[in-house]
Amino acid sequence: MISCTLRRAAADVQRPTLALPPTFLLPLRARISTTPSFIETNPPQTPFLPSQHATKPPRTTPKPHSPIARSVAQPRLPTSPPTQQPTPAHPAALTPLPPTVRELLPLLRVQPSHYITAHIHARPYLLTAGDTVRLPFHMPRVQAGDVLRLTCASSIGSRDYTLRGAPYLDERLFECRATVVGVEAEPMRFLEKTKRRNRKVKTVKSKHRFTVLKVKELRVRSVEEVEGEGGGVGSEEGVGGPGLGGV
Repeated sequence: MISCTLRRAAADVQRPTLALPPTFLLPLRARISTTPSFIETNPPQTPFLPSQHATKPPRTTPKPHSPIARSVAQPRLPTSPPTQQPTPAHPAALTPLPPTVRELLPLLRVQPSHYITAHIHARPYLLTAGDTVRLPFHMPRVQAGDVLRLTCASSIGSRDYTLRGAPYLDERLFECRATVVGVEAEPMRFLEKTKRRNRKVKTVKSKHRFTVLKVKELRVRSVEEVEGEGGGVGSEEGVGGPGLGGV
């Protein structure tokens, strides 16, 4: 037992403590650097930062003789607001009538009955006095009994004459007023929706409402009314293609 222990101790003493790598892993040439290298033993000193609770130094006011104080002390001169020129209520109020319209408008006005192609939300409707039209939508912000003026029309005519616009007529040439009769609703609709390889069935309910209008007044204005009032009718709100309004 003692001899075996002594042999193991001698073998441990002869064995090197660090195992060297094989020779084929050692570099063939040593790299020599010509630039000197310096090792900083002392760590860099960080500047002292005051704590957040430290009191700030009082703000000093500029002296009177400094240029900053003189620029602040000088009062600003009052500036007058820019003058705005009054704009007409409607851009067509200052547009003169073409000579052909001045000549043929009286002939169209004396006709016994007239029709008009009015546009409501870009949809044309051929109307005459006394017609009832059901719009394919519910018009917002209107109630039963409201009187609306239709201001967007592409043509107006009679049995013998027709006046067409490009694309719309001047709203000063005619007056077309309609009264909101009420709101109609269709029966409730049920639609079943399903998908393939899916046992779930979805039921969709829909019930649309429609606004009903009745044309009460349709007349062609005279040349004196169009040019004398200076577009007074154009200043009223009306129902046209892009917007809604009531009179």
